[in-house]
Amino acid sequence: MSKNILIIVGILILVAVAIWFLIPTERTIPPETSIELEKEGAEITLISVYDNYQVNQNLKPAWGFACVIKTPKELVLFDTGGNSEILLFNMEKMNITPKLISKIVISHIHWDHVGGLEGFLEKNSNVSVFIPASFPDSIREMISSHGAKFVDVSGPMKISDFIYSTGELYGPPNEQSLIVNSKRGVIVITGCAHPGIVNIIKKVKELTKKEVYLVVGGFHSPPVSVVEKFRELGVKKVAPSHCTGDSVREAFAKEYKENFIEFGVGKIIEIK
Repeated sequence: MSKNILIIVGILILVAVAIWFLIPTERTIPPETSIELEKEGAEITLISVYDNYQVNQNLKPAWGFACVIKTPKELVLFDTGGNSEILLFNMEKMNITPKLISKIVISHIHWDHVGGLEGFLEKNSNVSVFIPASFPDSIREMISSHGAKFVDVSGPMKISDFIYSTGELYGPPNEQSLIVNSKRGVIVITGCAHPGIVNIIKKVKELTKKEVYLVVGGFHSPPVSVVEKFRELGVKKVAPSHCTGDSVREAFAKEYKENFIEFGVGKIIEIK
């Protein structure tokens, strides 16, 4: 009897090991530790289409963030602001056709970054939406219900030629930022920088092994001392907006002078 029990136990162990190998979702996959950028960066255009800071008086400002990234191959929308009507109005005023957007990246779950997504998908569902893997299933169901595709992002990954995700970084909430390989160097685009803007820049430098040319987006009301940290990290240009805060923007403007870019809805940055 004891011999039979040992045989059964041995068989169960072998079956368990086989199942472990056959089901990839139960295996831990090490995160990427680096991103291999193209040898030569591209000409990049950044277009602010949603922000509470305003550069173009003909556009509507509102609390939130959305930025169109133009590469030589496609248009990518990073975040969608909090209101699709305002998002689409601003895009129309800037002669950006929603149908020409091929990919959307959402930084994090907060309404002022994902709120405009559903209304946008009603205009163009022929897109892939890159969302943090921690998003609730309700967002996936909404994306799928409009006929669009979703891609879960956990670790660093390539979104498009010249555009990469940092992967989810812990905030809370979890948030992904973008890494753009431009002709002038690495660009970092953040939605709200809940993981900490300095932490994000350090992560980008770790992943790319490159210096950072420009940081754009919401910096999440850091202390004014963040300006000194940017200098220590070798960031050449800054374009803080959205949730950065007036006092911090003013500190960056004073320190960076001509390398400070006033970013807000309507601003266009061309990097050649």
